[in-house]
Amino acid sequence: MPDKTILLKYTSQDAPARTKEFLGLFTAALRELDALEGVNITGVEDIGLYDDGLVVRILPEGITYRNVQEGDIRRIIELTVKKGQIIKELLAKPAAKETRVALRNCGAIDPDRIEDYIAAGGYAGLKRALFELKPDDIIAEVMKAGLRGRGGGGFPTANKWQLARKAQGARKFIICNADEGDPGAYMDRSILEGDPHSVLEGMIIAGLAFGASQGIFYVRAEYPLAVERVEKAIAAAREYGLLGERILGGAFSFDVDIRLGAGAFVCGEETALLASVEGRRGYPRPRPPYPTDHGLWGYPTVINNVETLANVPPIIAKGGGWFASMGSGKSTGTKVFALTGKVRNSGLVEVEMGVPIRDIVYSLGGGTLSGKAVKAVQTGGPSGGVIPKEHLDTPITYENLAQLGSIMGSGGMIVLDEDDCVVDICKFYLKFCVDESCGKCAPCRIGGFQMLEILERISEGKGVPEDLPKLHEIATAMQKASLCGLGQSAPNPVLSTLRYFEDEYKEHIVSRRCLTGKCKGLLVYAINQEKCKRCKMCQNNCPAGAIPGDREKGFVIDASKCIKCGRCAEVCKFGAVDRR
Repeated sequence: MPDKTILLKYTSQDAPARTKEFLGLFTAALRELDALEGVNITGVEDIGLYDDGLVVRILPEGITYRNVQEGDIRRIIELTVKKGQIIKELLAKPAAKETRVALRNCGAIDPDRIEDYIAAGGYAGLKRALFELKPDDIIAEVMKAGLRGRGGGGFPTANKWQLARKAQGARKFIICNADEGDPGAYMDRSILEGDPHSVLEGMIIAGLAFGASQGIFYVRAEYPLAVERVEKAIAAAREYGLLGERILGGAFSFDVDIRLGAGAFVCGEETALLASVEGRRGYPRPRPPYPTDHGLWGYPTVINNVETLANVPPIIAKGGGWFASMGSGKSTGTKVFALTGKVRNSGLVEVEMGVPIRDIVYSLGGGTLSGKAVKAVQTGGPSGGVIPKEHLDTPITYENLAQLGSIMGSGGMIVLDEDDCVVDICKFYLKFCVDESCGKCAPCRIGGFQMLEILERISEGKGVPEDLPKLHEIATAMQKASLCGLGQSAPNPVLSTLRYFEDEYKEHIVSRRCLTGKCKGLLVYAINQEKCKRCKMCQNNCPAGAIPGDREKGFVIDASKCIKCGRCAEVCKFGAVDRR
C-alpha cells in the first residue's frame, strides 16, 4: 500500500483534547485492521473552515471528510485508506474561498516530513537565493513584494533587512518571534505546527540576505507541539544539508537554535524579547539604538514574526511581483486572521489585503452564531480597537485600520454581537494589559490601573459623567509617554469605544443600565407577580437569602441583599423573574 497521511482536526470546543482522542481511536483501528504500515497520522491546528466536529483529510489524494463520528473510522480506513474509495455522505464541501500564502501547506502536508514540504515546492526559494541571487537581489525582491511585518506595526521587512545588512558587527542574528500572546490568537502556533519548514526556510533566506550566521526561534513554552515540530524540522534540514556548514555545497553557513519564552506578553516587544533570550528579565528598553544596530548581545539583529518569515520562501521562488499583485496599495499580499468570538465558523482565514471586513465575517465566518446582528469587530488583540458595524465595509489595510482607531497586530479578529457590552469588553482587554505590564514605566503601570478602576466603577453603577473625559485623558497620556508598544497601544480599546459607543457608556453612567446584562452591578432582579406561580424555586435556590415571602403572600427580591448571581432567573420555569 502506498504511503498515506491522515490529518485530523477537531473544530469545536475542547478541540485539542478531542483531536488527541480521535488520534488514539484512528491509530488503534489502523492497527486492528492491519493498515498501520505506511500510514502517517497526525493532528493539525489548521485544516480550513469547516462545520463543527472532526475533519479528516487523507493525503496525497486530498480527500476531506467532515463531522466524522467514531463509528465512521473503520469505514474510512477500509474504503478510503486501503482502497481509495470516497464515502460521499461524509465528503466535505470545499472550504470557504481564501488566498493562502503563509498557510499554503497547513492541512495539506504532513508537517513532520521534510519530503512532503520539498514535494510541495519547499526550499525552492532557498535554492534560488543561494545560486541565482546576490544578497542585495534578495532584499530587492522582498522590497518589490512590499512585504510588511505581520506581527505588529507593519514595518517594511526589506527595510529592516537592509538596515541590518549595512550595520557593522562581527556577528549578526535573525530571530523568529513566536511569542504569540494575544487572547484568541493562534496564527503563529498553527503555522509552526502545520508547516515549520516554511518558517525555517524564511529564516535561512533572511540570514543570507543581510549576513546573519545564526537564527533563533523564540517560542513560548506553552506551545509544546510547535516546539517539537520545529525541533524535528531543524534536525531534518541538517540531515538534508539545508542547515549547518556550506549549505547545499555553497559558501553560506547558517544554523538555528530554539529558546523558550515563559509566556510574558511583554516579551513580544522586540527589546524585551532580546533581554529574555539573553537570560535577563523581559523589560523593554528605549529605542534607538534599534536591534538592527545593537541587538542580541550587542550585535545587529533582525526580529521577524512567524507569518512574515513564512511568506518569504514563495516570494523568492516566484518573485516579488507575484506577491505585490495581491492586496491593496501599500498593504500587499495576504494576511492571516484568527476569526473568533460570536461567529458561526471560527478558525484561521487567510485573505488578500483589501478585502472588506464584512466579507471575512459573513462570507467566510458565516455571520453570528446567535443569528443576531453584528455589533462590532475587534482587531489586533488586546491592543487593538473596536470597529462598529457601520464600518464593516472598510477594506482591511494597515492604513484603514489605523484610521478607524485599531491596528492589524498579529491578526486577531473577534466578532461581537448585540449581547456584548463594550464596557465589559474593554475591562477584559485592559485587565489583560494591566496583568501583563512589566511595570517598568509609570504611564503604563499606573495609567492602565487607573483606567481599569474607572471602568470597574462604571460597570458597577458608580460611574460619574466626569469619568469619560478622565478616561480619554489617561489613555492619551499612555499613548504618548509609555516606553513600549504594550503601553502605547493598551488604550486602543477604550479610545475606540469612547469614539463609537459613547452613548453606551452614558447609558451605564446616567441611566445606570447595561442593556446587554453583562455588567452585573447594574442589574436589578424583580419578580413579576402576574407570572409567578409561587412555587418557591427562586427562594429555595437563592444563595444570599434575598427572597423573602411565602406561597400565600408571594415572593419579592430584597435588592439590599441580592448579589445578582442570576440563580433565581435560571431556576424559574415560568419566566417570572425580570432582569433589567
